[in-house]
Amino acid sequence: MSMKMKLIIAEKPSVSREIAKIVGTSTRRDGYLEGGGYLVSWCVGHLVSLALPDAYDEKYKQRNIEDLPIFPDAWIYEIKKETAAQFAVLKSLMERTDVDGLVCATDSGREGEHIFRLVYHQSGCG
Repeated sequence: MSMKMKLIIAEKPSVSREIAKIVGTSTRRDGYLEGGGYLVSWCVGHLVSLALPDAYDEKYKQRNIEDLPIFPDAWIYEIKKETAAQFAVLKSLMERTDVDGLVCATDSGREGEHIFRLVYHQSGCG
């Protein structure tokens, strides 16, 4: 029987390193730290963002004041190219069968919670 792990997701790598010290993770992996029954990773800020207007309709590539305001039926979110690798790490960690708990350790307040929730939902977890 494999050991069950708790996944802790922080907003920044520096915060993850501090959390890792507290929970006793000792092994550095690509995009996360592991040990003592914990996986500790980070969001590196905003991994997921709202899509640009042209993702909704090609006509929005030409920015025209007449097209404003834009009210889509459903919002489209995109994974930023520069952080796609870290998003893939987080998604794979959330999908691991040995993970039985997830801790949101992003900054307190709306922005930190929002950063976590976007990653969580974009990963197909919620």
